[in-house]
Amino acid sequence: MLEKKLYTNGQPVYSMTGEKLTFFYKNGKIKAQGPFINNLMEGEWTFYRETGQLWQIANFRNSKKNGSMIRYGKDDKIEYQEEFENNKVIKNK
Repeated sequence: MLEKKLYTNGQPVYSMTGEKLTFFYKNGKIKAQGPFINNLMEGEWTFYRETGQLWQIANFRNSKKNGSMIRYGKDDKIEYQEEFENNKVIKNK
């Protein structure tokens, strides 16, 4: 997950501050960010489109989807919302 450190243009692929990992697009905008503990995605992560627009918010446990996941359309409205348990959908909203 953290093998590639730089894009060919020199832009960092990610940065780590404490237990918060942030991934970047090649253009420097944030791609995703959230807690990264013991080399695993944990808790709430936020994902963005390359334009910087919010795309989805998802919860993880041991790098697997666990809890709420909300995906937003390009019109900023909720496209769908799901609940996960151990990476499996348990409820669609």
